[in-house]
Amino acid sequence: MLNSEVFFSYLTLSNPWIVGLVLNSILGAIAIVAPKKLLTPAGLLHGCLLGVLIWGCLGWQGYAVVMFYFLIGSGVTRIGMAEKEAAGIAEKRSGARGPENVWGSALTATFCALGVFLLNTGWVSLSSIPSAQSLLLLGYVASFSTKLSDTCASEIGKAYGKRTFLITTLQPVPRGVEGAISLEGTLAGAIASLLIALLGYTVGMIDLMGILWCIIAAFIATNFESFIGATIQEKFDWLTNELVNIINTSVGAIVAIFLAFLHHFLTRH
Repeated sequence: MLNSEVFFSYLTLSNPWIVGLVLNSILGAIAIVAPKKLLTPAGLLHGCLLGVLIWGCLGWQGYAVVMFYFLIGSGVTRIGMAEKEAAGIAEKRSGARGPENVWGSALTATFCALGVFLLNTGWVSLSSIPSAQSLLLLGYVASFSTKLSDTCASEIGKAYGKRTFLITTLQPVPRGVEGAISLEGTLAGAIASLLIALLGYTVGMIDLMGILWCIIAAFIATNFESFIGATIQEKFDWLTNELVNIINTSVGAIVAIFLAFLHHFLTRH
């Protein structure tokens, strides 16, 4: 008979997919009976699937990052909910996430995680790209850094923004208008991107320079999303908030990876 310590070590090292499945099943069961619903029933199913994928590909480190995003993002969404609902600018379903929200926020990160998994298993080789795995891990953290920055900037701006401006013209506009920015929201977004980048560094997914790349990338991507919202989003029915979120997180990941790759190239030549 294996004792519990050996058994857990075996599961952790040899069967991360089993650990991910068990853990997310337990958390899913808790979420079902919890009084506060952070996810819709369908959103919960997709969230558990995402959790299994992330644990299987990146272990507890990657899981810590996605859980940090989810918990902080959900909490921030509920700030000033009554006032935002009265003004008609609150998230639908009182902030409860559905499948579209899960993948709109995490699809880019999932692709980065799968890329790391394929490299680790030897199914894919990117020997021509220096530190390909490190770049993908940076992209993973940067995508969530970007999304949390966007969420905090938007929700804090709606709740506490004293003066909001359209990003394209800097003309004053009401809170909640697509493409609107505020000083309060921008500062909240910057702090959020820093916090999740620090977590990524703490768990060993990125280095110190990676924190800087995440903050810069999140700022660029979040403002790019505001630009999309102010210019073309309402002109195309297919350009949903979820698709814009995918674009936003992809830009954040790509910018961070580009900055890290450029820094690596310049310091080696």
